[in-house]
Amino acid sequence: MAAQLIDEDPELAHQHALSASRRAGRIAVVRETLAITAYATGDYGLALRELRTYRRISGKDDQIALLVDSERGVGRPDRALETGRAVDRASLPTPVRVELAIAMSGARLDLGEPDRALRELDIPELDPDRAFEWSPALFSARAAVLEELGRAEEAERWRSRALVAAEALDAASGADDLETIFVEEVEEVEEESDDEFEAEASDEAADVSAEAAVDDVSPEEHDASPDERGESPDEARP
Repeated sequence: MAAQLIDEDPELAHQHALSASRRAGRIAVVRETLAITAYATGDYGLALRELRTYRRISGKDDQIALLVDSERGVGRPDRALETGRAVDRASLPTPVRVELAIAMSGARLDLGEPDRALRELDIPELDPDRAFEWSPALFSARAAVLEELGRAEEAERWRSRALVAAEALDAASGADDLETIFVEEVEEVEEESDDEFEAEASDEAADVSAEAAVDDVSPEEHDASPDERGESPDEARP
């Protein structure tokens, strides 16, 4: 029930998890579920306690990103970074490793270190031409950091990639089809951006040419009559 309700009613999901913990508090998945629902309701202190208990019972680090984020939630970004650094990332499954990178980047932002936050996201899984289950969140996280750094155009490109990746994930179930769909949609978005840029550049060039033509007319010629300028009356401007 907690799993079914977590997205639509996290408070009710949390009540189910609490009920389960009173009956089977020594089972790892019960403590994990309680931690997740506590996090979803904003009770980061309880989430931390339950995540540590889950980790001790199970011996797993698969919720390390949530642990880091919970430390952030209680206002301890320094402790969050220490927690993340204490884990051997090479031993983590790829989705967990990506989630941890995003959480570590967030902790850097909490500390006012956007440059380091961006470096936390420079991981092999950051492939702009392929979409995986973690790609939308990773691309969005990078866009947020770039926005913080004042690099708005780059941020917008990564936001577009995140949207395209999410749509590609919805549209395809096979990895090969998914990659093809994602690459084609990214190229389409980038082509549209290029077309808009070229159109704007063309308009600007036309404006510059028109201004240059006016500037080439001397003040004396501008004030002269059509006959003095060698123009026919029909060519004269008011």
